[in-house]
Amino acid sequence: MSGGVPDPAAPLTPSGNLRRRQLISKVTEYGATAAAIVAVTVLVIVIYTVVARGASAVSLDFIFTAAPTGVGPALLGTAVIVAIATAIAMPLGVLIALFLTEFSGARIAGPIRLTLDLMNGLPSIIIALFVVQMLVKPEHKNTAFAGSVALAIIMLPLIARGSIEVLLLVPHSMREASDALGVSRWRSVVGVIVPTALGGIVTSTVLAVARAAGETAPLLLTNPVANLSAFSVDPFGELPSIPVRIYSLSEEGNPEGFTQAWGMALLLVAFILFASLGARALLARSKRKLASA
Repeated sequence: MSGGVPDPAAPLTPSGNLRRRQLISKVTEYGATAAAIVAVTVLVIVIYTVVARGASAVSLDFIFTAAPTGVGPALLGTAVIVAIATAIAMPLGVLIALFLTEFSGARIAGPIRLTLDLMNGLPSIIIALFVVQMLVKPEHKNTAFAGSVALAIIMLPLIARGSIEVLLLVPHSMREASDALGVSRWRSVVGVIVPTALGGIVTSTVLAVARAAGETAPLLLTNPVANLSAFSVDPFGELPSIPVRIYSLSEEGNPEGFTQAWGMALLLVAFILFASLGARALLARSKRKLASA
C-alpha cells in the first residue's frame, strides 16, 4: 500500500495509552476485589470471635433475669431508650424528607441536605456533649431520656436521608394524577406518596435503630448507670443499657464479667445483624412495589 494508507490486513497493536488504561483497569478491579475480601474476612472474624466467646454465656436466665447472672434490666433499658429515640427521630426525619422532596425549592433543599450530611458525620461524643449541656447540666441529673435525645439526633439524618431517597423513587405520574383530580398537595402526600414509600421509610428507620442500639458514648455521658439489680422503664431516671454494661464489665477485669460482656455483645450483634437483614428485605420489597406502581 502507498500514500500512507494503513493496510487493513495488518495486525492491530494496542497503543501505549490503551495499554496504560488496561493496566489501570486491571489494578482497580483487583484492588476492589482485594478490599472486598478483606472487609468480608474482618467481618467474619469479628462475628466468629463474638459467637465463640459469648455463646457460653447466653441462656434464657441470662436474657430474662437480673444481676448477677442475667442482663434482663439492661435489655429492657436499651429497648426503652431506643424506642423513645425512635419516637422522636422518625416523625422528624420523615417530615424533613417530605418537606425537601414535596414542598421546598432547590435553594432551600440544598443547605438542609448539607446540614443532614454534616450531622451524619458528627462524632457521637460531640452529640453527647451537646445533650449533656442542654439537658443534663440544667437538671443536674443523668436520665435515660437525655440518652434517648442523643440517640435521636444520631438517628435523625439517617432516617431523613433514607426517606428522601425512597420518596424520590415514587413515580411522578402518581403526583400528576393526584393534581389532575384536584387533590391538595398535603392530602396527596398523606394519602398517596407516604403509603407508597412506607416500606422504604420503615427500612431507613430500622437501619437507624440498628445504628443507635450499639452507641456507647452518648449513653456513657447522659445515662451512665450499669446497675442490673432491678427492672425499670422510667425514662426520667437512669436505666441500665447493654453498651454501658459491656463497657463497665470490660473495665472491671473480672473473667466472669468478660464472659458476660461477650454474651451481651453477641445479643447486640445478633440484633443488629437481623435488623439489617430485615431492613434489606423491606427495601427490596419496597423497590419492587415502586417499580410496579
